[in-house]
Amino acid sequence: MISTSETAQKPIKISILGKDTIHIERNIWLDYVAEDLLKNVKADSNSYTKFALVTDTNISSLYVPAFRESFESWTRKLGTGDRLLTYLVPPGETSKSNDTVAAVHDWLAANKCSRDSIVIALGGGVVGDMIGYAAATYMRGISYVQVPTTLLAMVDSSIGGKTAIDIPAGKNLVGAFWQPKRNYVDLAFLETLPEREFINGMAEVIKTAAIWNEHEFTALEEHAGLLFRYLKSEQRSREGNDEIATILKRIVTESIKVKAEVVSADEKEGGLRNILNFGHSIGHAYEAILTPQILHGECVAVGMVKEAELSRYLGVLSASAVGRLTKCLASYGLPVSLKDKTLRKRSANRACAVDNVLSIMAVDKKNQGSRKKIVLLSSIGKTYEPKASVVADQDIRVVLSLAIRIDPSTKLPRNSTCTPPGSKSISNRVLVLAALGSGKCKLRNLLLSDDTEVMMTALSKLGCADFSWEDSGNTLVVTGKGGQHSASSEELYLGNAGTASRFLTTVATLASSSSAKSSTLTGNARMKERPIGPLVDALTSNGVIISYKGSRGCLPIEVSASSGFEGGEIKLAASTSSQYVSSLLMCAPYTRNPVTLKLVGGKPISQLYIDMTIAMMTSFGVGVKKSSEEEHTYHIPKNAYRNPPTYEVESDASSATYPLAIAAITGSTCTVPNIGSKSMQGDARFAVDVLGPMGCDVVQNDNSTTVTGPARGQLRPLPKIDMEPMTDAFLTASVLAAVAHRRDGSATTNITGIANQRVKECNRIAAMKIGLAKFGVLCREHDDGLEIDGIGLGLKQPSSRIHCYDDHRIAMSFSILSLVAPGPVVLDDRECTAKTWPGWWDELFQTFKVSLEGAEALETHHETSAGVQQSSKSIFLIGMRGAGKTTAGRWAASVLDWPFTDLDEELERHSGVSIMDMVKQQGWETFRHAESETLRRLVREKPSKHIFACGGGIVEGEENRKILVDWHQQGGVVLHISRPTDSIVEYLQEDKSRPAYVNDIAGVIKRREPWYKECSNYQYFVTETKTMRDADSIAVDEQRRFSQFFRLITQDTDPLTVIKQSNYSTFVSLTFPSIATHEAAIRSATIGANAVELRVDLLIDPHDPSKPPSEAYVLQQTSLLRVATDLPVVFTIRTQSQGGRFPDTAHTEALALYKLALRLGVSFIDLEMTWPDSLLEQITSHKRHSRIIASHHDPAGNLKWHNGSWIPYYNRALLYGDIIKLISFAHDTSDNDSLETFRRRMSTQNPNTPLILLNMGTQGQLSRIRNPFLTPVTHPSLPSSAAPGQLSAADVNRGRHLIGLLPRKEFLIFGSPVAGSRSPALHNAAFTLTGLPHTYGRFDSPTITSQTRELIRAPHFGGGSVTIPLKQEMVKEMDDISEDVRIIGAMNTIVPTPHLSNEEGRASWLVGHNTDWQGIANSLSTVGAKGPGAGMVIGNGGTARAAAYALMKLHFKPIWLLGRSLEKLQELASSLPQEWDVRPLAASSDLRDIEANPPLAAAATVPADKPLDAGLQGLLEKVLKMRNPSGKAGKRALVELAYKPRHTSTMELAEGAGWITIPGLEVLTRQGVEQFILWEGVRLDVDWAREAVVRE
Repeated sequence: MISTSETAQKPIKISILGKDTIHIERNIWLDYVAEDLLKNVKADSNSYTKFALVTDTNISSLYVPAFRESFESWTRKLGTGDRLLTYLVPPGETSKSNDTVAAVHDWLAANKCSRDSIVIALGGGVVGDMIGYAAATYMRGISYVQVPTTLLAMVDSSIGGKTAIDIPAGKNLVGAFWQPKRNYVDLAFLETLPEREFINGMAEVIKTAAIWNEHEFTALEEHAGLLFRYLKSEQRSREGNDEIATILKRIVTESIKVKAEVVSADEKEGGLRNILNFGHSIGHAYEAILTPQILHGECVAVGMVKEAELSRYLGVLSASAVGRLTKCLASYGLPVSLKDKTLRKRSANRACAVDNVLSIMAVDKKNQGSRKKIVLLSSIGKTYEPKASVVADQDIRVVLSLAIRIDPSTKLPRNSTCTPPGSKSISNRVLVLAALGSGKCKLRNLLLSDDTEVMMTALSKLGCADFSWEDSGNTLVVTGKGGQHSASSEELYLGNAGTASRFLTTVATLASSSSAKSSTLTGNARMKERPIGPLVDALTSNGVIISYKGSRGCLPIEVSASSGFEGGEIKLAASTSSQYVSSLLMCAPYTRNPVTLKLVGGKPISQLYIDMTIAMMTSFGVGVKKSSEEEHTYHIPKNAYRNPPTYEVESDASSATYPLAIAAITGSTCTVPNIGSKSMQGDARFAVDVLGPMGCDVVQNDNSTTVTGPARGQLRPLPKIDMEPMTDAFLTASVLAAVAHRRDGSATTNITGIANQRVKECNRIAAMKIGLAKFGVLCREHDDGLEIDGIGLGLKQPSSRIHCYDDHRIAMSFSILSLVAPGPVVLDDRECTAKTWPGWWDELFQTFKVSLEGAEALETHHETSAGVQQSSKSIFLIGMRGAGKTTAGRWAASVLDWPFTDLDEELERHSGVSIMDMVKQQGWETFRHAESETLRRLVREKPSKHIFACGGGIVEGEENRKILVDWHQQGGVVLHISRPTDSIVEYLQEDKSRPAYVNDIAGVIKRREPWYKECSNYQYFVTETKTMRDADSIAVDEQRRFSQFFRLITQDTDPLTVIKQSNYSTFVSLTFPSIATHEAAIRSATIGANAVELRVDLLIDPHDPSKPPSEAYVLQQTSLLRVATDLPVVFTIRTQSQGGRFPDTAHTEALALYKLALRLGVSFIDLEMTWPDSLLEQITSHKRHSRIIASHHDPAGNLKWHNGSWIPYYNRALLYGDIIKLISFAHDTSDNDSLETFRRRMSTQNPNTPLILLNMGTQGQLSRIRNPFLTPVTHPSLPSSAAPGQLSAADVNRGRHLIGLLPRKEFLIFGSPVAGSRSPALHNAAFTLTGLPHTYGRFDSPTITSQTRELIRAPHFGGGSVTIPLKQEMVKEMDDISEDVRIIGAMNTIVPTPHLSNEEGRASWLVGHNTDWQGIANSLSTVGAKGPGAGMVIGNGGTARAAAYALMKLHFKPIWLLGRSLEKLQELASSLPQEWDVRPLAASSDLRDIEANPPLAAAATVPADKPLDAGLQGLLEKVLKMRNPSGKAGKRALVELAYKPRHTSTMELAEGAGWITIPGLEVLTRQGVEQFILWEGVRLDVDWAREAVVRE
């Protein structure tokens, strides 16, 4: 709030349109404004005037009461009796509408405001635009004044008289030019302006300087650091901040002056005023898509960069100017790309499709008909024309697109000259040297790219140097601080800039401690895979403290502020990257002692880059001496750099290879004027050493290189070339080699010396091989190289686009090859070339006249060049011996169909010694060493698609723990299997298969638990108390629970995707204080639900009921819940302020419980948006496969759906949530209608983010009925509902039916006879239980009739069951069939899917499914019947195929097929897949084979209402009595498919032979449960369903 203790100074007045109407100063709102309005603004100072102040609900309480006091004080002084009226409007862009303006008009009229009344628009741009328009249109225009409260409004929207509202067709399309009588700009408003809003306004400040005043632009660059720190400070008042106050006044005043001058020259936007729209043509289009989550200034910032890039593409703006603008915007925290991670997060990755953007741009007031007009820059501070320029759509599309299409049909010029940007290697080095040096150094031809941008930004954050620009942005002035810098409190984000990461790691060690004690370096996903370990090892061995925050050996790292490291002798492994060496060399002069740097581990890679660094250090006054006695050893003195006045950066020799390669591949001539034989860069030899031998004419002098290529298709291959001196150029050589060949037929080029290219931006060797294969070029990888078989100009047209892996050199190389492709080629990742050559595509377009066209980016790429994909990484199980790792490992292997290895068994196999003997004979230390070696070997040899169960003590070794931690931090799964301590102790006291524990077992468990937790990212807690000695002693449902859990954490299943397929879904909110004794109630409550909510805040821990539940208790309760139900779990901690019981301030406890939820792999985590950002970031950044429900509850109902007050909460939830849950309280039923309007608007903006929007209370129950996705419900069996007004799922369904959201459907069973079918009993009972209005009946017919077809195509048809004899015939009536029906050849379920399109235009699309096999498989699984082993099908009827399919799914093999007719059996067997190994067996068959492999599971498919055929019965009796020849006893189970009679003769035979039997009603029940899932998307409880089936 504005302070009243200071008297406002006399304001600065700025003239616009010849009048001094803009008044600027601090604190003028409280005193000056009222006086000026009453004395000078109103038409007659002596008359009575009504002043109508309109503002929004967010700021009214801050600014209106104090102003009213000031106003009334002045009216008393002047004795005029003027009246101040106030009106509040909803905040946000959504209120900037006709409806709001109409309401304002009505209010003005109701208060009898007349032509002499004055409207005061107090607020940001929305209020100013809208209320200005209201004033312009009320009584054909009444006076108004602007009082902007945001920086954006101060410098932009309030100036110039443009007023407007939005309509559905676009932003600001309805409005008027209506000049305010005053603009009161009170700078004190900025002190309370939120940081993001301030930054939002800086976009417009930077814009005005960029188009009009380079001097002011330079000032903005210089002040960026100071202003940004000011924004981050907790106290932003002027007190003690005179420098800041002066800067703020200057930037606001100067920005307003620009706009005032332009408006004065062109009030009605005839031409010049267009230039104020720089960045807006594209920015407004982005805003239309991304609003309201992304603010106007943020969109304009990205738009400015794009329009500057467009200017560069068209050849009217230099690359340095684009870089300068980009850096300035970024330095104020503004996004400069749609790839900005904060922008993407805030907008939920909403796509800005190019076609959509261009379509929105077509509706722009500047356009000339269909021709788009955009403001182009010619330099910083000057536009290309004094108006917007016409630009072709094709050119705009290139700049907007993330992919690019290259047309090879364009004729290239015969001769060209191309000057590449400054060397990336030299640019990065000179930035470090000049920053560490003392004094000013002017850098010319510096590369302005992504890499150097992050380098400069990081150096600024560390306080190493100040940066400013001269010569229209072509010269960078670096003022170095002589190595006197401090640790950064802000994270140093380096993107994918590998050079910056290595150099800055050592620079950060030189920092002194300040408010920050360390600096954190991080980057993008690929950067977190690139190695930095050898450099870190060298520094830590010299006393520096560096810790890995993620994977060991990679970023992110935390570097302690050391004020320089010790120095002396330092050993460094330099065989991976020369950048490690250069990093140490450049920082070594600032160590405490002179450095002797010894490079170990073989020949250093890229020696020429090391030599470059040493030569550059000499230019800055420090000489490095190479040892004459020791190989690869350097002596660096303790010294300080002295900055030379100027330094000219050579063009990048690696980049120069691309234009020269264009000449080589197209037979033209190209000259690069500033790379010659005297270059420091190894890649300068590319023309001589590579292009020359390939047949090019090369002319190279000291400072230039010219290449003339041979005729097209005449390049020669290079039998062998060592590219170690110029490794980055190997990609250029590779694409040339692809078209090289000799007349003698030889065509292979062998490139060596490039092993380091595997650890660059991507694995470049693999990426090149993949890319060239798309052109039909064969390659072979070697350890340090690549062989390429050239095919001349016989390239194949790629059938898909070329993926560039966000690697600039990949993109530029393939752009060259595309010039000789048979047709247009699309390259992804167009923008990645900005890393070293931002204007590469501009150069192709302008210099080489290549025809380019933008292309939309693909959403995902399935190619990888970086090694094993995360989803296929091997999985490790850890935990105490006796916890069940081996059993769980076999289950896991069965789920993924991966091989399983027990590490203990592998150790014994590999060593040839049992563990018992190894420990007895050689001791525990030897065993632990062998155990570690086994782990290392398996990680190395089997990194993918294996399941490993580790020994219980694997975590005892520190090295083992590091391996496991790295594994899960790099995206792998390490699963901790745990059980209650007493169960493990009991087991281990009896187990004699391993050496006995010498310590207290419980103590060992307690000691290891923290290690297990550290080494794993998931945990599975076994709730059973009985010991886990072998698989047979494990409950069948435990395997089912584990398999379900395992599918979730390996993303084999995704509950969110499944639930989203339902038109309507619910979750049951449990309110039990303990799950332990309520399994039956939970099973009942969850019938028909899609998920179940565990309200953690309602749990009462018996160990301390007064505190939040402990991790151990919540672990137990979650596991018990998974015993009670298979439904996905919603893990919820509801705080007291949000309507729950969890303490609002218990952040530490909540964080621990949320982390536990992630470890347990729960499907959904309800995360309240009131938690601190740090907690939200920790959970959402590690959510893995759990989905976040970002929630906010307003139990009092203070927030309103209709006035925009929920928008900030929605936006915050969008930042963090996969699902958004917003809950209010209804005071009136109309609140439900407002909620639905809000839902429609938000769903349109973000259709892929599901919404749970509800009103609590009785009046809000309608919102629960309308809410389509995951509505929270209660149940009569629960002790209470979780929220006021909560309904049961059945009540909700009944309500949906009553209001027309859930129409009644008819379900039928088709076949004959069906009179005795129990399916109607099951499904009708289920419909009644769940509140669904549907009916299930019978249609008896032995054939498909016209009536059958009419019924299944009727609009009210909900689904059907199919029984004999129609299971195969009905398949022909379906529009589609499931995979199981395709294989089995028969179906039993019809599922209408009306939402799918179909060419026939039918009312519904019918899909045939088969749940018979699921009923069979699930029935057998419940009694533990599973493969491996033989299975058996009895009979060859209609369900025999489904039975065989079920046995195959349970891994039974072979499958014996028993029946009367061998011929029919053979016919059936031959129709089934050969890999099932189905073997017919009749009474006449030889039984020796089956005696050797008798069945363990059987399915009887013969009719049970007649006696068994004597021959079949005799054969069956023999087979049922057969035992496994090995003598092993095992469970044998037979499932009967007939359910009449309930106990069949086949079951009697089986039971007499010792088999477990399962009646047919069990199969009917379980297949019916699966049918209900297909129809309604919810699972019935099997026990309830069974009772419904058997109930008479």
